[in-house]
Amino acid sequence: MHYPCLMVGLLIMLTGTIYPLLFTSANGKAHHGLAMALFWAMSAGLVRGVGFVPRAWVWKLLFSAWSCGVSLGLAAYLRWSTFATPWLG
Repeated sequence: MHYPCLMVGLLIMLTGTIYPLLFTSANGKAHHGLAMALFWAMSAGLVRGVGFVPRAWVWKLLFSAWSCGVSLGLAAYLRWSTFATPWLG
């Protein structure tokens, strides 16, 4: 098993369940790009974390440990570049 990927998937799943307002902007609207990136990271983390490796190359690419990291980076970029945060000005 790949425990870091599994932990990322579980953390996103639990955080989104407990505090879904994390995925909204200051005006209360959902950011669909951020949600897509986070749910891709969650899916890739859970699939790879339990040890499943798809046979087809496209699924292997989308659900690899690397894609989990790339989608987390994309989510961080979308979160900090598009949302106005009060502590950053």
